[in-house]
Amino acid sequence: MSIRTRFAPSPTGYLHIGGARTALFSWAYARGLGGTFILRIEDTDVERSTPEAVQAILDGMSWLNLGYDEGPYYQMQRMERYKEVLAQLIAGGHAYYCYTTPEELDVMREAQRARGEKPRYDGAWRPEEGRVLPAPPEGVKPVVRFKNPLHGAVAWDDLVKGRVVFESSELDDLVIARSDGTPTYNFCVVVDDWDMKITHVIRGDDHVNNTPRQINILKALGAEVPQYAHLSMILGDDGTKLSKRHGAVSVMQYADDGYLPEAVINYLARLGWSHGDEEVFPVEQFVEWFDLDHITSSAAQFNTEKLRWLNQHYIKLADNTRLAALVGGHLAARGVTVSDTPPLESVIALYKDRAATLLELADEAEVFYIDVHPSQEALDAQLLPEVMPALRELATRLADVEWVAPELGALIKEVLVQHKLKMPKLAMPLRVMLVGQTHTPSVDAVLALFPRETVLARIAKYL
Repeated sequence: MSIRTRFAPSPTGYLHIGGARTALFSWAYARGLGGTFILRIEDTDVERSTPEAVQAILDGMSWLNLGYDEGPYYQMQRMERYKEVLAQLIAGGHAYYCYTTPEELDVMREAQRARGEKPRYDGAWRPEEGRVLPAPPEGVKPVVRFKNPLHGAVAWDDLVKGRVVFESSELDDLVIARSDGTPTYNFCVVVDDWDMKITHVIRGDDHVNNTPRQINILKALGAEVPQYAHLSMILGDDGTKLSKRHGAVSVMQYADDGYLPEAVINYLARLGWSHGDEEVFPVEQFVEWFDLDHITSSAAQFNTEKLRWLNQHYIKLADNTRLAALVGGHLAARGVTVSDTPPLESVIALYKDRAATLLELADEAEVFYIDVHPSQEALDAQLLPEVMPALRELATRLADVEWVAPELGALIKEVLVQHKLKMPKLAMPLRVMLVGQTHTPSVDAVLALFPRETVLARIAKYL
């Protein structure tokens, strides 16, 4: 069997973390087994679907490097096909026109609630052998309902949840086409999965209640029923369902916040799936390892600190030229012009081991290309009277020393010995005058990155 999976988001918002994980698992399963991964945009919710949301999905997939083999397919471009299958179901006695109005449905459901019953459509227009239906009322445009089996059960062996069973009595006759003729979500999904020969449906477990209805429609069409794998929900750091209040839940927000896609991919891979105790692995290794057997059925908990830790790991591994391009973009967004002195790649090489995000790396790099204004508090704390003579002598001797880190380091040590000072007594004030911070990499390496004239000018302001 040729494996065919799909990711089928609705373009009613951004690509969120839960959707990205679904896309990743569907993509990896197809990639690992030499199958086909399909992107399908389920845009039949005309009122809420927007071109901007479609683009956000495409941008998110592109940023995560989740390439698709087919698509993107758009449901709104397949309307004729849906109408054809609707007609097939109606002709085969598997669907029917229902003239019950929304107002009548409200009354029906209220009466059922009052009797302590589960609110549901009562089958008023359902055709049955020997039953005579009333004449269709004038002026009422009907919906089309699927004629769900009244007896028995729908069951499937979920590849994550195990055996799942729904009694047919729990399922009423689903609306598969609205009164304006547009097909509904559950119907379009069935036709799409059938036409696209989807073998494995990997999706969030918020779709579990849709699955028995979709299976029944597939069986009515004589279609092959795919295998289903319903992924558990993702909880936030606080143990509640992941939502906007937890901060960045849009994939592209993570890009804006300075995360690398490989870090996000690695983190998403571990949200509900595991390979032993492995925590850090490239996407190629993930594809090789990934299977559906090791997806947990319990909820996964998002941990921002672990994501930051992974991101820091991948920043350390990343090529400096690539990081410079990304950090340069963040600096440009702040209005900072990056000059060639020092080269941004050199700054990145010195600072990248200290940063958990590209934004933090941009914060560190920024001071090399802007005027720095140390706080008066920091200046007062570091430019102490006993240090000033040493700083003045250092400034004088910096004018003609060879401008490389080893020579600068040797000069600083000479001045320290001459003035009987410890390294922090000289290094801390230098850091504050140069970059406005008390913590940097080795001070001689920081000095060496700056042009000599810049160092002398920044120090001179405070001596």
